Amino acid sequence: MAGLAVAPVAQAANDPLDRIGGHEPIQAHFDSTTHRTRVSGKAAPDLCFSFSLPDEWHLADTSLKAVVSNADLTIDLRSAEELRDMPQSDLAARDAAVLQRDYEELLGRPAQSVSLSSDAGAMRWSATWIDANLPSASHAMTIETVIVPLSSEWVLELSLSGVATREAYDALAQHLLVRLKVQGRAACQS
Repeated sequence: MAGLAVAPVAQAANDPLDRIGGHEPIQAHFDSTTHRTRVSGKAAPDLCFSFSLPDEWHLADTSLKAVVSNADLTIDLRSAEELRDMPQSDLAARDAAVLQRDYEELLGRPAQSVSLSSDAGAMRWSATWIDANLPSASHAMTIETVIVPLSSEWVLELSLSGVATREAYDALAQHLLVRLKVQGRAACQS
C-alpha cells in the first residue's frame, strides 16, 4: 500500500501524550538491556494499558518517535461518550466511523477506498485518498489506525506512520497488539 509512510495530517481524537482525555499522560521508558521501550498510560483511574516497542522510542510533541528509523506512533484514547451518536453496534466500529467522518471533513471529500478488518482482538481502519496534488509518486495518501477496545467505555487508537515497508508496518502493528496489556485498578496505582 503506497502512502503508509505519509504522516497523518491531523489528530482524530484528543491531544495525545500530553494528557489523554484529561487523564494521565503517556509514559515511555527505554530498557537498554532488552532494547525495548515500555509504554504505559491510563484511560481512567481504574483502567490502564501498557505495551512494548522494539528498540528505542522517544516521546515527541504528539507521538512517540523511533530513534533508529522514521517510524512514528500516535496514541489516542476515545470515550464511549464521544461515540454515543454513532449508529454502529460496537464501540470499535463507532470509533472507525468517527475517524472516517473526521478525516473526510478535514480533507473535504470522501475517501476513494475504505477498509475495516478485525486483527487480534482489534480493528484496523484504513482509508485512502487519491489526488494529483499529493506529493507521493502514487498521488495517494493512506491513513490507518488500529482500534483496540479497552473496555465498554474506552477505545485506544494506535496510528503508525513513517514505517519503510508494508511488511515492517504489519510486523510492528502485530508486535504492539501481542504485547498490549489492559489492567484494572490495582495495576493502575503504580
